[in-house]
Amino acid sequence: MREEASERPHHTIDPLLCVRIFAVFLMAVMLLQVRAGAWFAAGNGGDAASKADASERRVVVPSGRAVGIKLFSDGVLVVGLEEVGGAEEKSSPAKACGLRVGDVITHVDGDEVNTIEEVREHVEESGGGEFTIRAVRGGKPLQFTAEGTEDATGSYKLGAWLRDSMAGIGTVTFYDPESGLFAALGHGINDIDTAMLMPLEEGGIMYAAVSDVKRGESGAPGELHGAFQVNRDMGELYANTPSGVFGIAEDGCKELKTIGRPMEVATRQEVQVGKATILSNIAGEKTEEYEVEITRVYPASPGETRNLMVKVTDQRLLDATGGIVQGMSGSPILQNGRLVGAVTHVLVDDPTTGYGILAENMLSEAETARQAS
Repeated sequence: MREEASERPHHTIDPLLCVRIFAVFLMAVMLLQVRAGAWFAAGNGGDAASKADASERRVVVPSGRAVGIKLFSDGVLVVGLEEVGGAEEKSSPAKACGLRVGDVITHVDGDEVNTIEEVREHVEESGGGEFTIRAVRGGKPLQFTAEGTEDATGSYKLGAWLRDSMAGIGTVTFYDPESGLFAALGHGINDIDTAMLMPLEEGGIMYAAVSDVKRGESGAPGELHGAFQVNRDMGELYANTPSGVFGIAEDGCKELKTIGRPMEVATRQEVQVGKATILSNIAGEKTEEYEVEITRVYPASPGETRNLMVKVTDQRLLDATGGIVQGMSGSPILQNGRLVGAVTHVLVDDPTTGYGILAENMLSEAETARQAS
Protein backbone atom coordinates (compact mmCIF):
# COMPACT_ATOMS: atom_id res chain seq x y z
CA MET A 1 0.00 0.00 0.00
CA ARG A 2 1.93 2.92 -1.23
CA GLU A 3 1.31 6.53 -1.97
CA GLU A 4 2.96 9.57 -3.45
CA ALA A 5 5.00 11.62 -1.01
CA SER A 6 3.08 14.61 -2.27
CA GLU A 7 -0.58 14.37 -1.28
CA ARG A 8 -2.13 11.22 -2.72
CA PRO A 9 -5.15 9.99 -0.73
CA HIS A 10 -4.03 7.54 1.96
CA HIS A 11 -6.46 4.86 0.82
CA THR A 12 -4.62 4.36 -2.48
CA ILE A 13 -3.06 0.91 -2.12
CA ASP A 14 -2.92 -0.50 -5.64
CA PRO A 15 0.66 -1.77 -5.96
CA LEU A 16 0.70 -0.86 -9.67
CA LEU A 17 0.64 2.84 -8.82
CA CYS A 18 3.89 4.80 -8.65
CA VAL A 19 4.17 5.56 -4.97
CA ARG A 20 6.48 6.78 -2.26
CA ILE A 21 4.56 6.69 1.01
CA PHE A 22 3.72 3.39 2.62
CA ALA A 23 0.63 3.16 4.79
CA VAL A 24 1.28 1.23 7.99
CA PHE A 25 -1.85 -0.61 7.09
CA LEU A 26 -3.23 -3.76 8.59
CA MET A 27 -3.96 -5.34 5.26
CA ALA A 28 -0.35 -5.00 4.13
CA VAL A 29 0.94 -7.26 6.90
CA MET A 30 -1.67 -9.91 6.97
CA LEU A 31 -2.42 -13.08 5.21
CA LEU A 32 -5.58 -12.58 3.21
CA GLN A 33 -8.08 -15.10 4.42
CA VAL A 34 -11.04 -15.56 2.12
CA ARG A 35 -13.68 -18.09 2.98
CA ALA A 36 -13.79 -20.94 0.43
CA GLY A 37 -10.60 -19.90 -1.25
CA ALA A 38 -8.92 -16.70 -2.31
CA TRP A 39 -10.99 -16.28 -5.44
CA PHE A 40 -13.95 -17.41 -7.42
CA ALA A 41 -13.31 -17.23 -11.11
CA ALA A 42 -15.48 -20.26 -10.88
CA GLY A 43 -18.04 -19.36 -9.88
CA ASN A 44 -16.49 13.21 9.72
CA GLY A 45 -15.32 14.87 7.86
CA GLY A 46 -12.54 17.05 9.44
CA ASP A 47 -11.70 17.43 13.07
CA ALA A 48 -14.07 16.80 15.91
CA ALA A 49 -15.22 20.02 17.52
CA SER A 50 -12.73 21.09 20.17
CA LYS A 51 -15.14 22.83 22.49
CA ALA A 52 -15.14 20.74 25.65
CA ASP A 53 -14.00 22.39 28.86
CA ALA A 54 -12.20 20.44 31.55
CA SER A 55 -15.44 19.28 33.19
CA GLU A 56 -16.62 17.70 29.91
CA ARG A 57 -13.34 16.00 29.01
CA ARG A 58 -13.48 12.46 27.68
CA VAL A 59 -11.16 10.09 29.48
CA VAL A 60 -10.00 6.86 27.80
CA VAL A 61 -7.31 4.24 28.41
CA PRO A 62 -4.50 4.32 25.80
CA SER A 63 -3.55 0.79 24.74
CA GLY A 64 -0.81 0.04 22.21
CA ARG A 65 -1.64 -3.67 22.37
CA ALA A 66 -1.12 -5.75 19.20
CA VAL A 67 -4.22 -7.78 18.33
CA GLY A 68 -5.51 -9.96 15.55
CA ILE A 69 -8.27 -8.32 13.52
CA LYS A 70 -10.78 -10.22 11.40
CA LEU A 71 -13.38 -8.71 9.11
CA PHE A 72 -16.18 -10.37 7.14
CA SER A 73 -17.68 -8.21 4.42
CA ASP A 74 -21.24 -7.01 4.04
CA GLY A 75 -21.79 -8.46 0.58
CA VAL A 76 -19.09 -9.95 -1.65
CA LEU A 77 -16.52 -7.67 -3.25
CA VAL A 78 -15.57 -8.09 -6.94
CA VAL A 79 -11.76 -7.80 -7.07
CA GLY A 80 -11.18 -9.05 -10.62
CA LEU A 81 -12.79 -10.36 -13.82
CA GLU A 82 -11.68 -13.45 -15.75
CA GLU A 83 -12.77 -15.37 -18.82
CA VAL A 84 -13.96 -18.92 -18.12
CA GLY A 85 -15.39 -21.76 -20.17
CA GLY A 86 -14.26 -24.72 -22.24
CA ALA A 87 -11.20 -25.21 -24.41
CA GLU A 88 -12.77 -23.70 -27.53
CA GLU A 89 -14.80 -20.81 -26.17
CA LYS A 90 -14.31 -18.60 -23.13
CA SER A 91 -16.20 -15.60 -21.76
CA SER A 92 -16.72 -13.61 -18.61
CA PRO A 93 -20.40 -13.56 -17.63
CA ALA A 94 -19.60 -11.04 -14.91
CA LYS A 95 -18.06 -8.59 -17.38
CA ALA A 96 -20.76 -9.22 -20.00
CA CYS A 97 -23.60 -8.40 -17.60
CA GLY A 98 -21.96 -5.13 -16.51
CA LEU A 99 -20.22 -5.96 -13.25
CA ARG A 100 -17.02 -4.04 -12.56
CA VAL A 101 -14.08 -4.41 -10.21
CA GLY A 102 -15.05 -2.70 -6.96
CA ASP A 103 -18.74 -3.64 -7.13
CA VAL A 104 -20.18 -5.26 -4.01
CA ILE A 105 -22.60 -8.09 -4.79
CA THR A 106 -25.39 -8.12 -2.19
CA HIS A 107 -28.06 -10.42 -3.72
CA VAL A 108 -28.27 -13.20 -6.29
CA ASP A 109 -31.75 -14.15 -7.54
CA GLY A 110 -33.23 -12.12 -4.69
CA ASP A 111 -31.30 -13.93 -1.95
CA GLU A 112 -28.85 -12.00 0.21
CA VAL A 113 -25.24 -13.15 -0.17
CA ASN A 114 -22.26 -12.45 2.11
CA THR A 115 -19.89 -15.29 1.20
CA ILE A 116 -18.17 -16.63 -1.89
CA GLU A 117 -19.85 -19.99 -1.30
CA GLU A 118 -23.30 -18.44 -1.48
CA VAL A 119 -22.55 -16.76 -4.82
CA ARG A 120 -21.06 -19.94 -6.23
CA GLU A 121 -24.07 -22.03 -5.20
CA HIS A 122 -26.50 -19.69 -6.95
CA VAL A 123 -24.44 -19.66 -10.15
CA GLU A 124 -24.20 -23.45 -10.15
CA GLU A 125 -27.92 -23.84 -9.49
CA SER A 126 -28.73 -21.64 -12.48
CA GLY A 127 -27.50 -24.41 -14.79
CA GLY A 128 -26.45 -21.85 -17.37
CA GLY A 129 -29.79 -20.05 -17.28
CA GLU A 130 -30.35 -16.40 -16.39
CA PHE A 131 -30.09 -15.14 -12.83
CA THR A 132 -30.21 -11.65 -11.33
CA ILE A 133 -27.43 -9.90 -9.43
CA ARG A 134 -27.94 -6.91 -7.19
CA ALA A 135 -24.82 -4.93 -6.37
CA VAL A 136 -23.65 -1.60 -4.95
CA ARG A 137 -21.27 0.67 -6.86
CA GLY A 138 -20.14 3.91 -5.26
CA GLY A 139 -23.05 3.75 -2.84
CA LYS A 140 -25.63 3.32 -5.62
CA PRO A 141 -27.69 0.11 -6.01
CA LEU A 142 -27.58 -1.62 -9.40
CA GLN A 143 -29.13 -4.75 -10.89
CA PHE A 144 -27.75 -7.07 -13.59
CA THR A 145 -28.86 -10.19 -15.41
CA ALA A 146 -26.19 -12.83 -16.03
CA GLU A 147 -25.83 -16.36 -17.37
CA GLY A 148 -23.23 -18.76 -15.98
CA THR A 149 -20.64 -20.23 -18.36
CA GLU A 150 -19.98 -23.98 -18.30
CA ASP A 151 -16.34 -25.00 -17.97
CA ALA A 152 -14.57 -28.22 -18.96
CA THR A 153 -15.64 -29.92 -15.71
CA GLY A 154 -19.32 -29.19 -16.26
CA SER A 155 -19.51 -26.57 -13.53
CA TYR A 156 -21.01 -23.13 -14.11
CA LYS A 157 -18.86 -20.09 -13.50
CA LEU A 158 -19.37 -16.35 -13.07
CA GLY A 159 -15.90 -15.30 -14.18
CA ALA A 160 -15.28 -13.01 -11.23
CA TRP A 161 -12.62 -12.96 -8.55
CA LEU A 162 -14.36 -12.33 -5.24
CA ARG A 163 -13.38 -11.51 -1.66
CA ASP A 164 -15.51 -11.84 1.44
CA SER A 165 -13.08 -11.57 4.37
CA MET A 166 -9.70 -10.28 5.55
CA ALA A 167 -7.58 -10.82 8.65
CA GLY A 168 -4.31 -9.58 10.10
CA ILE A 169 -2.44 -7.92 12.97
CA GLY A 170 -2.95 -4.34 14.07
CA THR A 171 -2.76 -2.13 17.19
CA VAL A 172 -5.50 -0.96 19.56
CA THR A 173 -5.33 2.79 20.18
CA PHE A 174 -7.64 3.23 23.16
CA TYR A 175 -10.40 1.73 25.27
CA ASP A 176 -13.29 3.72 26.80
CA PRO A 177 -14.17 2.17 30.18
CA GLU A 178 -17.50 4.01 30.35
CA SER A 179 -18.93 2.58 27.15
CA GLY A 180 -16.72 -0.44 26.49
CA LEU A 181 -15.75 1.07 23.12
CA PHE A 182 -12.32 0.42 21.61
CA ALA A 183 -10.59 1.99 18.60
CA ALA A 184 -7.76 0.56 16.49
CA LEU A 185 -5.54 1.27 13.45
CA GLY A 186 -6.34 4.96 12.90
CA HIS A 187 -7.35 4.17 9.30
CA GLY A 188 -9.77 1.83 7.61
CA ILE A 189 -9.27 -1.71 6.33
CA ASN A 190 -9.15 -1.44 2.55
CA ASP A 191 -9.21 -4.26 0.04
CA ILE A 192 -5.65 -4.80 -1.18
CA ASP A 193 -6.66 -5.21 -4.85
CA THR A 194 -9.29 -2.48 -5.31
CA ALA A 195 -8.29 0.02 -2.56
CA MET A 196 -11.94 0.08 -1.50
CA LEU A 197 -12.93 0.35 2.14
CA MET A 198 -14.24 -3.12 3.00
CA PRO A 199 -17.96 -3.01 3.91
CA LEU A 200 -18.31 -4.57 7.37
CA GLU A 201 -20.84 -7.30 8.08
CA GLU A 202 -19.14 -8.57 11.21
CA GLY A 203 -15.68 -8.84 12.71
CA GLY A 204 -13.65 -8.71 15.87
CA ILE A 205 -10.28 -8.43 17.58
CA MET A 206 -8.42 -11.46 18.94
CA TYR A 207 -5.51 -12.16 21.26
CA ALA A 208 -2.18 -11.91 19.43
CA ALA A 209 1.54 -12.06 20.14
CA VAL A 210 4.37 -10.51 18.10
CA SER A 211 7.04 -13.12 17.30
CA ASP A 212 9.62 -11.04 15.44
CA VAL A 213 10.19 -7.83 13.46
CA LYS A 214 11.42 -7.17 9.96
CA ARG A 215 13.30 -3.88 10.32
CA GLY A 216 12.33 -1.01 8.06
CA GLU A 217 14.86 0.56 5.72
CA SER A 218 14.72 3.36 3.18
CA GLY A 219 12.63 2.09 0.29
CA ALA A 220 11.69 -1.13 2.13
CA PRO A 221 9.18 -0.69 4.97
CA GLY A 222 9.43 -3.21 7.79
CA GLU A 223 6.71 -5.22 9.47
CA LEU A 224 5.69 -7.00 12.64
CA HIS A 225 5.31 -10.77 12.43
CA GLY A 226 3.06 -12.67 14.77
CA ALA A 227 0.09 -14.93 15.24
CA PHE A 228 -3.38 -14.49 16.66
CA GLN A 229 -5.73 -16.90 18.34
CA VAL A 230 -8.86 -17.18 16.20
CA ASN A 231 -10.91 -18.67 19.03
CA ARG A 232 -10.09 -16.02 21.66
CA ASP A 233 -12.06 -12.88 20.91
CA MET A 234 -11.36 -9.66 22.80
CA GLY A 235 -14.15 -7.62 21.24
CA GLU A 236 -16.62 -7.26 18.37
CA LEU A 237 -16.30 -4.70 15.56
CA TYR A 238 -19.21 -2.47 14.62
CA ALA A 239 -17.55 -0.11 12.11
CA ASN A 240 -14.75 0.09 9.54
CA THR A 241 -14.12 3.74 8.68
CA PRO A 242 -11.32 5.90 7.18
CA SER A 243 -10.50 6.98 10.76
CA GLY A 244 -10.11 3.47 12.17
CA VAL A 245 -11.97 0.33 13.13
CA PHE A 246 -14.21 0.47 16.18
CA GLY A 247 -15.93 -2.06 18.40
CA ILE A 248 -17.09 -3.09 21.86
CA ALA A 249 -14.82 -5.08 24.18
CA GLU A 250 -15.90 -8.41 25.58
CA ASP A 251 -17.00 -8.28 29.22
CA GLY A 252 -14.20 -10.57 30.35
CA CYS A 253 -11.42 -8.89 28.36
CA LYS A 254 -9.07 -7.75 31.14
CA GLU A 255 -6.25 -7.05 28.68
CA LEU A 256 -7.98 -3.94 27.33
CA LYS A 257 -9.46 -2.79 30.61
CA THR A 258 -6.29 -2.92 32.69
CA ILE A 259 -3.56 -2.21 30.15
CA GLY A 260 -2.85 1.41 31.06
CA ARG A 261 -3.84 4.45 33.07
CA PRO A 262 -6.79 6.64 32.00
CA MET A 263 -5.97 9.86 30.15
CA GLU A 264 -7.85 12.83 28.80
CA VAL A 265 -8.25 13.05 25.02
CA ALA A 266 -6.43 16.16 23.82
CA THR A 267 -8.09 18.72 21.56
CA ARG A 268 -6.33 19.87 18.39
CA GLN A 269 -5.42 23.15 20.08
CA GLU A 270 -3.56 21.27 22.82
CA VAL A 271 -1.37 19.25 20.45
CA GLN A 272 2.04 20.87 20.06
CA VAL A 273 5.10 20.44 17.92
CA GLY A 274 7.70 18.89 20.19
CA LYS A 275 8.43 15.85 22.32
CA ALA A 276 5.88 13.06 22.71
CA THR A 277 5.78 9.30 23.19
CA ILE A 278 4.03 6.34 21.59
CA LEU A 279 2.86 3.05 23.08
CA SER A 280 3.64 0.03 20.94
CA ASN A 281 3.79 -3.77 21.19
CA ILE A 282 6.78 -4.94 19.13
CA ALA A 283 7.62 -8.14 21.03
CA GLY A 284 5.39 -10.80 22.56
CA GLU A 285 2.42 -9.25 24.34
CA LYS A 286 4.36 -6.44 26.03
CA THR A 287 3.50 -2.81 25.38
CA GLU A 288 6.29 -0.26 25.92
CA GLU A 289 6.56 3.53 25.70
CA TYR A 290 8.97 5.07 23.18
CA GLU A 291 10.08 8.66 22.58
CA VAL A 292 9.02 10.45 19.41
CA GLU A 293 8.73 14.03 18.22
CA ILE A 294 5.67 15.64 16.68
CA THR A 295 7.23 17.67 13.87
CA ARG A 296 4.05 19.11 12.36
CA VAL A 297 0.38 19.61 13.19
CA TYR A 298 -1.58 20.06 9.97
CA PRO A 299 -4.42 22.59 9.65
CA ALA A 300 -7.91 21.18 10.04
CA SER A 301 -9.34 19.92 6.75
CA PRO A 302 -12.68 18.11 6.25
CA GLY A 303 -12.18 14.41 5.65
CA GLU A 304 -8.41 14.53 6.19
CA THR A 305 -7.02 11.79 8.44
CA ARG A 306 -3.36 12.78 8.23
CA ASN A 307 -3.35 15.31 11.04
CA LEU A 308 0.18 14.97 12.44
CA MET A 309 3.71 14.17 11.35
CA VAL A 310 5.75 12.12 13.82
CA LYS A 311 9.45 11.22 13.96
CA VAL A 312 10.81 8.34 16.06
CA THR A 313 13.73 9.47 18.27
CA ASP A 314 13.96 6.58 20.75
CA GLN A 315 17.13 4.60 20.01
CA ARG A 316 15.61 1.40 21.42
CA LEU A 317 12.81 1.47 18.85
CA LEU A 318 15.16 2.53 16.05
CA ASP A 319 17.44 -0.41 16.84
CA ALA A 320 14.57 -2.90 17.02
CA THR A 321 12.41 -1.82 14.08
CA GLY A 322 14.20 0.96 12.19
CA GLY A 323 11.30 3.27 13.10
CA ILE A 324 7.66 2.80 12.15
CA VAL A 325 6.74 -0.54 10.62
CA GLN A 326 3.62 -2.28 9.36
CA GLY A 327 1.53 -3.50 12.27
CA MET A 328 2.27 -0.45 14.44
CA SER A 329 -0.67 1.34 12.87
CA GLY A 330 -2.89 2.49 15.73
CA SER A 331 -0.07 2.97 18.25
CA PRO A 332 -1.29 5.75 20.59
CA ILE A 333 0.62 9.06 20.67
CA LEU A 334 0.88 10.71 24.11
CA GLN A 335 1.89 14.25 24.98
CA ASN A 336 1.69 16.25 28.22
CA GLY A 337 -0.27 13.51 29.97
CA ARG A 338 -2.96 13.33 27.28
CA LEU A 339 -3.80 11.02 24.38
CA VAL A 340 -3.28 13.13 21.27
CA GLY A 341 -3.45 10.66 18.38
CA ALA A 342 -2.38 7.43 16.73
CA VAL A 343 0.34 6.44 14.25
CA THR A 344 -1.11 5.59 10.83
CA HIS A 345 1.48 5.75 8.02
CA VAL A 346 5.23 5.65 7.42
CA LEU A 347 7.32 7.37 4.75
CA VAL A 348 8.83 4.78 2.42
CA ASP A 349 12.10 6.70 2.04
CA ASP A 350 12.38 7.46 5.78
CA PRO A 351 11.01 4.76 8.10
CA THR A 352 11.76 6.95 11.13
CA THR A 353 8.96 9.33 10.08
CA GLY A 354 5.24 8.89 9.56
CA TYR A 355 1.78 10.35 9.88
CA GLY A 356 -0.80 10.28 12.65
CA ILE A 357 -4.48 10.98 13.18
CA LEU A 358 -5.87 13.03 16.07
CA ALA A 359 -7.42 10.98 18.88
CA GLU A 360 -10.37 13.37 19.15
CA ASN A 361 -11.20 12.64 15.51
CA MET A 362 -11.06 8.89 16.12
CA LEU A 363 -13.31 9.18 19.16
CA SER A 364 -15.80 11.40 17.32
CA GLU A 365 -15.95 8.99 14.36
CA ALA A 366 -16.29 6.01 16.70
CA GLU A 367 -19.29 7.53 18.44
CA THR A 368 -20.93 8.66 15.20
CA ALA A 369 -20.51 5.19 13.70
CA ARG A 370 -21.89 3.56 16.84
CA GLN A 371 -25.04 5.66 16.71
CA ALA A 372 -25.51 4.68 13.07
CA SER A 373 -24.89 0.96 13.61
